[in-house]
This record gives sequence, C-alpha cells and structure tokens, in this order.
Amino acid sequence: MTRTDPDLAQDLRATADALADAASSAILPHFRMVGLTADNKKTDGFDPVTVADRAAEKAMRAVLAQRRPDDAILGEEFGVTEGRSGLTWVLDPIDGTRGFLAGTPTWGVLIAVSDAQGPILGVIDQPYTGERFTGGLGLAEWSGPMGRRALGVRGTTSLSDAILFTTFPEVGTPAEKAGFDRVSAAAMLTRYGMDCYAYALVAAGQVDLVIEAGLNAYDIQAPIAVIEAAGGIVTDWQGRPVHDGGQVLAAANRAIHAAALDLLNAGS
Repeated sequence: MTRTDPDLAQDLRATADALADAASSAILPHFRMVGLTADNKKTDGFDPVTVADRAAEKAMRAVLAQRRPDDAILGEEFGVTEGRSGLTWVLDPIDGTRGFLAGTPTWGVLIAVSDAQGPILGVIDQPYTGERFTGGLGLAEWSGPMGRRALGVRGTTSLSDAILFTTFPEVGTPAEKAGFDRVSAAAMLTRYGMDCYAYALVAAGQVDLVIEAGLNAYDIQAPIAVIEAAGGIVTDWQGRPVHDGGQVLAAANRAIHAAALDLLNAGS
C-alpha cells in the first residue's frame, strides 16, 4: 500500500469512524450501569476487563470483517488475526477500564491502523462526552458537541510552564518513577489518572507532556498518530520509536520533549 493513495486514505478514515461508532454503541449501555462487574486478568495485581470491553472489540472486528477483511488485527481482548494487505488495525476497546468501572469519563476507545513503518491513522474516541480526536492521512481534527476544529499542540518550551500527565502515580519501576519525579519537580503542574484522554489533550493543545511506562502497542499506537498529526512527538525515553509500547514520552513539541528527555535520563 501507499500512504499517499487518496482513495485508500478516505476508506481508512471512514472505516475508523465506523469502528468508533460500533464500539460506542456496544459500550454505552454498560457505562455507569448498577452492578457492573469485572474479571481480573492478573493473578497478582488488578487488570480488569468487563463485558463492555469484550463487546466493543467484537463489534469492531465485525465491522472489519465486512469492510476490510484482508487487513490484520491486533486487539487487546482477542489477540491477533492475520492479514495479507500489509495493514494492521490496532484496537483497545476501552483504554482505562479502571476509570470506566469508577464511572469517570476519561476512558476511551483507541483505534489505529498501521503499516510496516508504524501507525498512519489514529482515533481516540470518548463516547460518553461525544468527543473524537482523529489524526493521520492528512487529518488532525477534534469533533464533539460544539462542532469540529483542527487539532494543534501547545508551544510551551520551558518545563517550568509545562503541564504534565501520567495515569498511575507510581509510573513503573522505582528507577522509572525517579525519572518521572525529576520531570514532575520541574513542571508547573502534574496531574494523574487520565488514561488515553491525556494524550488527546496533548493533541488538542491543553497539555504539554504525558510520561508513562509499561504500555502495550494497543495503548499507544492511536495516540502516536493523533499527536504527531497535531504537530507533537511521541517516543520512548531514549527518543526512539515506541510503536510497540514500553516507556512512553509524548510531548507537544521538540523543545519540551528534549527538556523532559534530559531529566528522564539524568540518573542513568
């Protein structure tokens, strides 16, 4: 395939929207439902999965089977389906299941399509608030209750003016947390617990940095596409591509990225 094929780009964008719509319809009947329970995917710790996670991924896979049967799929709940087109859909039906269980509106549906070089299109969708952040293949757009507008990152260059997010206060290993703490101490403001919505806010020009560790490909490929389309940068903590997950540094621009990268690695 070619990333410059306009017909393919249009079809992929339309398919991504269809996937988000299908996931939304599967998820919303369960959100804030009294008695909603979760299975724990970990024997030590807590990694929840709900009926809504599974229903949403099944709904998206059904759309792909009809619209793009030759594409591969990597989904959080049902693993890999091989393809032959050279494209892979990377799906996280609910990124932030802990928040979903708690009734907070900061979880989201993550949809990316990738080729051999990485993600070419991404969607961060929040069905409850009606917000959709789309980036890639010539598009960088927010749509929601107030219409549509272009996405664009902040121009902050000093960490002392930066807004920093991460999902878990412990971040990762003790060494990883120490790196995060160095950046946090230099930042103007640090907030926690936003899951994929924090990455959407980078693309929307509200947040300067998201720093996390221990992510999977389905956690980060959609945010990569959306943030990069908006003018930002997403790498690992050494400045390398992070398509497969791991340590993630998402930044509004290269200046703030470089400043954070220096502090993350200051203890090495």
